[in-house]
Amino acid sequence: MEDNYDISGLKKKKKKNSRTKGSTFERQIAKMLNKRLGTTEFSRTPGSGAFATTHSLPDHLKIYGDLITPQNFKYCIECKKGYNNINLYSLYNDSSDFWKFINQCQKDADKCGKVPLVIFKQDRQPTLAIIPSNIEPDQSYYCLTLEDKDKINKYKIYLFEELLHWEHLSFWFT
Repeated sequence: MEDNYDISGLKKKKKKNSRTKGSTFERQIAKMLNKRLGTTEFSRTPGSGAFATTHSLPDHLKIYGDLITPQNFKYCIECKKGYNNINLYSLYNDSSDFWKFINQCQKDADKCGKVPLVIFKQDRQPTLAIIPSNIEPDQSYYCLTLEDKDKINKYKIYLFEELLHWEHLSFWFT
């Protein structure tokens, strides 16, 4: 019997480089913030945030986080895309990538005197925003509250789309 199946159109999708995926996500977030806040000052950090910590630069040239932001912007932003292995258990596992992201952003924010903001997206899921719990929105939105293992820092997780709709610019700027 002869095989009549045409498999020429069934090519396996090429896997996307994780660095490319992260860079694309950072550009998307910068574009969304520029649009929402009426500016053109948000852009990717050269070297994706690592530049400030791996080079000896004068303080006025150091850039922390994954995005260059306007001067009076409150937040140090860390963008993370992918990491589909992170699940609900990761919230309870102090050594999970999820907590590493938050701790990394917290350290960078402390160095530059800003508030940490982790923007996290898994494949085919909505984008999440993680901020310290003492930052209160001007509107009531559903959130999940987390506490680090030392019970020192508390964070809230919001849908990033909702965070973008917070009305008062005082949420975003000092």
